[in-house]
Amino acid sequence: MKYYIIAGEASGDLHASNLMKSLVQKDEHADFRFFGGDLMKNVGGTLVKHYRELAFMGLLEVLKNLRSIFKNINTCKQDILAYQPDVLILVDYPGFNLRIAQFAKENNIKVHYYISPKIWAWKEGRIHKIKKYIDTLHVIFPFEVPYFKNKHNYKVNYVGNPLLDEITSRKPVDEHAFRTQHNLGAKPIIALLPGSRTQEINKILSEMLTVVPNYPDYQFVIAGAPSKKESFYKEFIGDTDVKFITNQTYDLLAIAHTALVTSGTATLETALFKVPQVVCYKTSGLTYFVAKLFVKIKYISLVNLVMDKEVVKELIQQDLNPQDLQKELNTILEGDGRTLMLKEYEVLHHTLGGDGASNNLANYILNA
Repeated sequence: MKYYIIAGEASGDLHASNLMKSLVQKDEHADFRFFGGDLMKNVGGTLVKHYRELAFMGLLEVLKNLRSIFKNINTCKQDILAYQPDVLILVDYPGFNLRIAQFAKENNIKVHYYISPKIWAWKEGRIHKIKKYIDTLHVIFPFEVPYFKNKHNYKVNYVGNPLLDEITSRKPVDEHAFRTQHNLGAKPIIALLPGSRTQEINKILSEMLTVVPNYPDYQFVIAGAPSKKESFYKEFIGDTDVKFITNQTYDLLAIAHTALVTSGTATLETALFKVPQVVCYKTSGLTYFVAKLFVKIKYISLVNLVMDKEVVKELIQQDLNPQDLQKELNTILEGDGRTLMLKEYEVLHHTLGGDGASNNLANYILNA
């Protein structure tokens, strides 16, 4: 079969590459053409556009690059027509991919959408495009199945969560070698995951670091974003003993004792590594006010959303302060609070349904 795949971000590149590996195992004639990244390219096929050429974050950046955005959309449409795939697989990236879904449907190309637009959080109106232009929507969170079925009368396919595949397939970390390589010493590690965007790091990392002097028996380590240089973090660290490691977040979580984590996918990743955590989030007052108007969810962490209750403590806006952060961190460093959270993580893992998302999706596509 001929597969055209579109992934517009690093996470999409990862999940799409794993899907491609599964398709290759099941379809000896698999041929790929795609918008994506290096991981997809390593599997094989033709890379048309790298996601680096597609990534525009924030309203101002989008407005400044409208011409490039529409040029990329047009290039994609023409390339799909020229390739004539048996199936189009769209991975997340809804602003771009929903436009392509409409085009594909108008040209009688079967459309599979992997990793649903998060319409349960915001832009719920996208459900109309999803129903009209997508043949099958493949979701990665269990709560999405009843959401789409009960609220929107739309059947979706739950394939499992691809993070489970990625984490469970990793080789064990040599903790001694890792600590030696990064000069970490023997103290238990409190990992700091402050996000990847400059604005959120500026707001959140400063708050995280306020508690460092209160824990001399622990080693604090920042998980740096690949897009940020070490010099950026040095401004926050100063002359403290806080360490910095970049592009090795999973290895760090594999040996961490506890973590302070910015909301997002990292909260679920941290839980799957069985690391107790406090979720931290702070943004500008205006951005938070606007978000409250449009974002309709009870929690900001994926752990709590999947479990539909507060498993991990969320410190948001004014609640993210030195006193509350220290209080919540103390709760999970040792004792009953830590034990309870680890037990809830086991339930979370069971709720997600085990690994195999890529294989499940590949089987569905080949048999559809």
